[in-house]
Amino acid sequence: MNIQEIMTKGGPAMWPLLILSVLALSTIIERSLFWIQFLLKEGKIVNRVLEVAVNNWDAAPKVAKEHSKHPMGGFLYGPLSLVDPDPEVFHLALESAADDELALMKRGDKVLEAVIALSPLLGLLGTVLGLITSLGDIQISDLGTSSTTGVTLGIGEALISTATGLIVAIISLTFYRIFQSLWSNQVRVFRKAGSELEVIYRQRWLDSNGNPSAYSGGTPSKFTETFDE
Repeated sequence: MNIQEIMTKGGPAMWPLLILSVLALSTIIERSLFWIQFLLKEGKIVNRVLEVAVNNWDAAPKVAKEHSKHPMGGFLYGPLSLVDPDPEVFHLALESAADDELALMKRGDKVLEAVIALSPLLGLLGTVLGLITSLGDIQISDLGTSSTTGVTLGIGEALISTATGLIVAIISLTFYRIFQSLWSNQVRVFRKAGSELEVIYRQRWLDSNGNPSAYSGGTPSKFTETFDE
């Protein structure tokens, strides 16, 4: 049975399922390429920016800007682009930059969520419509005769749409969970990188002002309440 036969026998619900499968596939490919490229460069960017920030703070914004197209580079460049900000302003800039970059990293999730929700329902709808058509041709007098053979075949074909919908939903859900896991891990990475950069800046701020009481908070704050879903 080729694709054309499956589409024909599956009924009208197969066409919206085809559209959803194309959307899901394109999103999965785009997100997969994004995460591969992201993970390959992330560690190098973090290490380079933090190393430069420790040794030469004034050069850190330039290094971060070079990688600003990468989410991690954009995150670190946000607060570094500020000119001698107050430590609290620096912290808020870190949070704002993290929110922006993490939100962009979830692009495509809504498409997969829609496919996961709609695919099984469309498959079930196609099966119900097929059953209505098949059972509508049965006469009571035909029960137990060879006339019901075609009805049995029609019921089997009607189940094609349900199977297709489940397959599309299962594949989409698998990749959706993988992308969610990767995103959740990046929340921790962003928090750690942001905290390290903030500690470096606060120490520099105290040293440059020569007054440990310049920051009323005393201890550098951590990203403990940031990035919650």
